[in-house]
Amino acid sequence: MRFSGFNKYRVWYIIYRVVFYDRETFVAVTLTTQELAKIEAHITTHKNMPGALLPLLHAIQDDLGYVPEESYPYISKALALSVAEVHGVVTFYHHFRTHQKGKHVLQVCRAESCQAMGSEKLEAHIKSALGIDYHQTTQDGAITLEPVYCLGNCACSPAVMLDDEVYGRVDAQKVAELISEVQHG
Repeated sequence: MRFSGFNKYRVWYIIYRVVFYDRETFVAVTLTTQELAKIEAHITTHKNMPGALLPLLHAIQDDLGYVPEESYPYISKALALSVAEVHGVVTFYHHFRTHQKGKHVLQVCRAESCQAMGSEKLEAHIKSALGIDYHQTTQDGAITLEPVYCLGNCACSPAVMLDDEVYGRVDAQKVAELISEVQHG
């Protein structure tokens, strides 16, 4: 099949531009006007800084609680990066979230000391109790579960952190108490 005036590479390029590059026309549907305004304000503030990507991503996450994937085209255009580069940085660093976090964040240490003291079994118990996996949030929006690769509490392994509080020598019963406190208290 021949396209008059087009070759197959031109057609694929047009599809690429519409689906992957010129996504700005679809972004307004998923981002609220307030979120979009905040993102654009952060971009304006950071775009002329050397090495602006990480400070910009931190600012967006600090403000919104996460870095929406729909913001990648705006960020990439302002910083002269590809959308893939922005996505690569966000997904490389565990600190960044691509979805709204829950009311509370439960982090489970996965460092060697905690693993030696049974954190893998504890992880399985927590995932089962909450009915979610890492980087997910419970149905009620109460708890987001995240891995962390050292809480600096190695002498008291295994350790977890709930919001900003570190707990050491944690077992299934202690985790159940913590979960119950945040879900019902």
